[in-house]
Amino acid sequence: MSRHDFDPKTVTPDGRPPAKARLFDGTREGPYRGSVEGEALAAQVTVLAYGNDEPGTGPVLHVHPYDEVFVVQQGRARFFVGEAVIDAGAGDTVLGPAGVPHRFVNLGPGRLQTLDIHLSPRWIQTDLE
Repeated sequence: MSRHDFDPKTVTPDGRPPAKARLFDGTREGPYRGSVEGEALAAQVTVLAYGNDEPGTGPVLHVHPYDEVFVVQQGRARFFVGEAVIDAGAGDTVLGPAGVPHRFVNLGPGRLQTLDIHLSPRWIQTDLE
């Protein structure tokens, strides 16, 4: 599939150099394996690697002042976003809109692994539980 969504001549590079940062260390214990704040890359997104092997567990109810996008890479999760309940599996993407409390749990069986994309150069969060 070939895409031609815009004319490249209409975009002027802003001068930022390419950047690299390590997202996670596979030997690190706990559900949060690591994060890269957008500030480290001069970018407007922060990325977290989250995973757990225990069905029924997940992050506490929390809220952000910006959108968060969850990409389920492995396993199955139940997301609680405001009043909505959304079941998602590997390959699914879920939106947590700015200002809407959310959390998720591993539905099992096995490992849940997500990439959590914060549309902010910094991870800003208020836990509600």
